[in-house]
Amino acid sequence: MRKLFGLIIAILLIVSLGNGACQSKEKKRLKKLHLEYLQGTINQGSKLSFDSNLIISFYRSFPGLKKYQKDVMEVYRLHKYTYIWYDNQGVVEFGYTLIDKAGDLNTDGVSSRFPYQDKINGVFENGRKNKLSQIETELMLTNLYLFYTGKVYKGLGDSTTTALGWLLPRKQVSYARLLDSVMLDPQELNSDDSVLFSQYYRLRDVLKRYREIEKQGGWKIIDTDPKVKSYKPGDTAKAILQIRERLFITGELKQNNKSNKYDPELAQAVKKFKQHNGNKPKEIILPEHIQEMNVPVSELIKKIIINMERCRWVSPGFDKAKTYILVNLPSFMLNMVRDGKSELESPVIVGDNVTKTVIFSGIMNQIIFCPYWNVPQSIMEEEVRPGILKNKNYLHIHHMEWYKGQVRQKPGKNNSLGLVKFIFPNSDDIYMHDTPGKSLFARESRAFSHGCIRVGKPRDLAVTILKDDPDWTPIKINAAMHAGVENSYRLKNRIPVYIGYFTAWVDFKGQINFYKDIYQRDERLWQLLAAE
Repeated sequence: MRKLFGLIIAILLIVSLGNGACQSKEKKRLKKLHLEYLQGTINQGSKLSFDSNLIISFYRSFPGLKKYQKDVMEVYRLHKYTYIWYDNQGVVEFGYTLIDKAGDLNTDGVSSRFPYQDKINGVFENGRKNKLSQIETELMLTNLYLFYTGKVYKGLGDSTTTALGWLLPRKQVSYARLLDSVMLDPQELNSDDSVLFSQYYRLRDVLKRYREIEKQGGWKIIDTDPKVKSYKPGDTAKAILQIRERLFITGELKQNNKSNKYDPELAQAVKKFKQHNGNKPKEIILPEHIQEMNVPVSELIKKIIINMERCRWVSPGFDKAKTYILVNLPSFMLNMVRDGKSELESPVIVGDNVTKTVIFSGIMNQIIFCPYWNVPQSIMEEEVRPGILKNKNYLHIHHMEWYKGQVRQKPGKNNSLGLVKFIFPNSDDIYMHDTPGKSLFARESRAFSHGCIRVGKPRDLAVTILKDDPDWTPIKINAAMHAGVENSYRLKNRIPVYIGYFTAWVDFKGQINFYKDIYQRDERLWQLLAAE
């Protein structure tokens, strides 16, 4: 607390000046003044400097930190080789904050340990003899900072995530330059959504809650009678009591009346549980639903940690756009968001386990009403050519025709793309579209496509996208979808589209949802995290 009083005075002075400044230029000047103050009194208080060659000798003594050398050199080059963590009174307050955060990585779902944790602890723990010199302590803290931000903010490297099929743009952050930002406000280490995607912090809050449940013993296995095929409202059984206790622990049931009768209150809780686990919210309880309830809390904690890691890879601006569309493959759902609020949700059908839908982002720039379907070469060879050989009328039966040496399907209600197609150009030729096969949307698991995304509410999506465009009223959209003639329209306002893969997701209501790992990617990622 040595410099806290002076810092508070400076902050109050700057804030009082800032309240009277209306121009952004003035605000930037004040922020710069604040930063200079902090650099002068907190991280460079006494202007202590050192020989840059000491950095090289440090890594000879501590080779386990060698991978951070380049970034450390950049940090001190920016700071003109002056001490960051020391002033003329000793280690600055933020050094203690960093030690606390790095010592509690478990909160962020990270199990790794800093290679020289015991040595750096010796600087801060009373009663322990510090065997590090001042320059070693200084450089050790900078390495600890880079270790912490790498584990919490960055996660696995770009080459690893690409190998995992993650093609959403990775965020680009200079962790050396970020140091000045957290010096300015150490609270950024707690909830800085300019560095981490906001979903990360929502999952972290849930992780804390589920770990508390684990400490309390989790939940007991629900006994099942193999002779009982299902439970419905009005039934009485020991398993009903156990289901009630299970849903009370995770919050779907607000009160536990300890009854073994399947009453209306429990029915509502069951529907919530199913919805939170990617199932249809129906009252009937089948063995597979009990199996989901019996998943240990440790496995759900593991799933939360895996998806926190995925959030580390996402650009923090992911959900800052005024309008964007998110398709989460494991949930089989599309969500269109405008001004931070969900404006449309629609079920989707995604690629099957052979023709997986790619994880990536694009910019929607075009809608095509009554589209032709240009048959892909793979489908041409596997289905169309064999069909023509068996039946010379195959093309006519399937409303197809030859066009410029290729086969395409004519516009209309029988077209495989349905009545509307949404384009966001990408190298994998993935797009969203309507479909004549509506019955598949009634299924809970919807991985059936050849890779593209079939939308359950295509008309609603078109209306929502074009609602601010006076040229496209709902009536005009209906007419274009049923005109029988292809009509392309370039959007006046392009929309970011994100195709993601999250098996644990906190929705806009703050509710955690768990989804099946449809492409079996969770376990591989968990093994990589465990090896870190």
